[in-house]
Amino acid sequence: MELLKSLLFMLNAMSPYILLGFLIAGVMHAFVPQRTMARHLAGTGWKASVKAAMIGVPLPLCSCGVLPTAIAMRRGGASKAASTSFLIATPQTGVDSIAATWSLLGPVFAIVRPVAALITSVAGGVAVGRTEKPAGIQCVEDEAKPERVSFVGKCINALRYGFVDLVGSIGSWLVIGLIVAALITVYVPSDFFSVLGKAPLLSMIAALVIAVPMYVCATGSIPIAMSLMLKGLSPGTAFVLLMAGPAVNFASFTLISREMGRKSAAIYLCSIIAGALTFGLIIDYLMPSQWFTIAMDAHQAHGSHGISWFPLSCSAVLILLLIAAFIRNHKHNRSHITTDSMTKKYQVTGMNCPHCRASVDRSIAAVEGVTTVDVNLSDGIATVEGEHNPDDVIKAVQAAGFEISPL
Repeated sequence: MELLKSLLFMLNAMSPYILLGFLIAGVMHAFVPQRTMARHLAGTGWKASVKAAMIGVPLPLCSCGVLPTAIAMRRGGASKAASTSFLIATPQTGVDSIAATWSLLGPVFAIVRPVAALITSVAGGVAVGRTEKPAGIQCVEDEAKPERVSFVGKCINALRYGFVDLVGSIGSWLVIGLIVAALITVYVPSDFFSVLGKAPLLSMIAALVIAVPMYVCATGSIPIAMSLMLKGLSPGTAFVLLMAGPAVNFASFTLISREMGRKSAAIYLCSIIAGALTFGLIIDYLMPSQWFTIAMDAHQAHGSHGISWFPLSCSAVLILLLIAAFIRNHKHNRSHITTDSMTKKYQVTGMNCPHCRASVDRSIAAVEGVTTVDVNLSDGIATVEGEHNPDDVIKAVQAAGFEISPL
């Protein structure tokens, strides 16, 4: 019963802000063309890195979902410096996670989080830019004008992206984050982290060891961070988890290494680690501790006040969206194409969410001769129907940032 109460509290606190974030994210996706962004990111200096970071901070993309976007920007003319800055900034934050951070951890966390992402990403981008040869930058190719979409059509696209595609992309990780946080809150003894709580730097290093290989979205990491604070870990350690957990995982590091080189990938990883530790120490040693007590106070007081109908309604809507996304993804993964002489199967690696699957699906569908595509997220198998050249499929998927091999 206590587990359900803890889940309900965190869900009610986050759901209104998450729904608002989904809406804003959909509007940004529908009304801001991706190729327009890439045209402004061709330089290797600090200006291109700042632009990329400013674009990436509000975008609600996870560390795997951001890879196809960043690689597409890179191949469309963005420099390694700008691409690295975008890769560091984007998964750490997002309009949805910033709003949810405010609701659950308070305004100071909500402000420091995007500021840290901005500074860290610019520093990482500038560092990569110093190793980048200007001659290696590709020019943005002239493209045919995209099909004009009416204002109403853009609004529909915004709603579809925000409340369908994006929910399907991060929904499962949000649920996992909430469940893990509730389990920590209810079942972990209050003095479990007392030793680490007295040594902030040691606890931050431990958090990095756990967070760097772990996959968790920016929003899903929030309740976990709050629960760890409730169990005695410092706010700075919680912030390290908020930064490092969403920003990097082994899959993203491998793909970045292949696409932009080992040196760029190493700078990318070191920038995230250095930024997380720096801002974690700033929070613990230079900021007043009372600024970070809002999460504990709110959690301890939640049982003594009635729950408003508005957050309950938002929670109900969010639950329905999550259920619909689960059913939709389950149906897609169980779909099959009748295999014949024109059907070929490929093993795709690097997909972690529906956003990745959609990117692979679009890339293969654009190959000449392909008539039908089915990409199964659970086993990574892409079934392609039509008289096509397998080499073209492999090149298209690799261009999107994923590994592929024929079966």
